[in-house]
Amino acid sequence: MTKSELIDAMAERTQLTKGRAEQVVNCIFDAMTEALERGEGIEIRGFGSFTVRPYKPYSGRNPRTGGAVPVAAKRLPFFKVGKDLKDVVNGSRHLPISGGDDRDDDRG
Repeated sequence: MTKSELIDAMAERTQLTKGRAEQVVNCIFDAMTEALERGEGIEIRGFGSFTVRPYKPYSGRNPRTGGAVPVAAKRLPFFKVGKDLKDVVNGSRHLPISGGDDRDDDRG
């Protein structure tokens, strides 16, 4: 789902205009981004939680030359799925998925 598809779904479900639904979606994303920027976590019960994880600097590799490349320390957002969402997604295994294989065995 893209952001514009999310806006369309919100407008349809709430009877808001698409412009108003876009404002709501942007407001939510802005508030979440600002919280993560401040290092705060976000917990949405039944959906999941967002946290910021710090990563230490390390030496990476340039794939073209094989030479060492210093990678600076960074903080990145991390999402941990909630149990309810995990159960819903796992319960929909009969539906086709894109981008991967949904088999339980080791055939590939």
